[in-house]
Amino acid sequence: MDKKPNHIAIVPDGNRRWGELHSVSKQEAYATGINKIRDVLKWCKEENVHMLTMWGFSTDNFSRDHEEIKILFELFKIHLKKVIEGSNEDKKKVRVRFLGRTHLFPKEFQELIRAAENQTKDNSEYQLNLLLAYGGREEILDAVNALIKDGKTNVDEKTFSEHLYTRGIPDPDLVIRTSGEQRLSGLLPWQSTYSELYFVNKLWPDLSREDFTAALQEYGRRMRRFGK
Repeated sequence: MDKKPNHIAIVPDGNRRWGELHSVSKQEAYATGINKIRDVLKWCKEENVHMLTMWGFSTDNFSRDHEEIKILFELFKIHLKKVIEGSNEDKKKVRVRFLGRTHLFPKEFQELIRAAENQTKDNSEYQLNLLLAYGGREEILDAVNALIKDGKTNVDEKTFSEHLYTRGIPDPDLVIRTSGEQRLSGLLPWQSTYSELYFVNKLWPDLSREDFTAALQEYGRRMRRFGK
């Protein structure tokens, strides 16, 4: 392939449908989905893709069943503790960041998030951005309110971008969504303006290495003009 993306963002859709299809509990379905993030991060390293952004929990997800949210948070906590306590040399190459309205989470969970970020802040070879309590419209509103608070007027694109959750992070080159749905549902609306989009007709836990390679190959065939 002629070129590869440096930054891939993914909407990992289809965990619950996968669980229903395979007659497994929501806990097992979500656990399988979270483990898939580890697989994709490994594939990114193999392909020399240095940044991966995953949508983990949207602001809309707070309206889901309380028990379902509790299950998901417990799984998040388990994996966060692995990041914090892990000593594997390979883990030390990855910086982990959490983007979104994370202040809406319980204090214990917020502390784990901060600890994971601090544990990996000096890593520079690869970066994993996890969107938690994230909504694209909410991000833009938060940026606007931050600009108002700072007394900014006549704002340009650079200044606006510096007030987004993703400040300092390059825009995604490629956005992948699983489950066959062909929409972004609010994923990084400002940042994905010129991203290449690729839709996979598989539920997130079923995403394979071959599917990932196909997405990279399709990206390599496209001509990016950035509106020019």
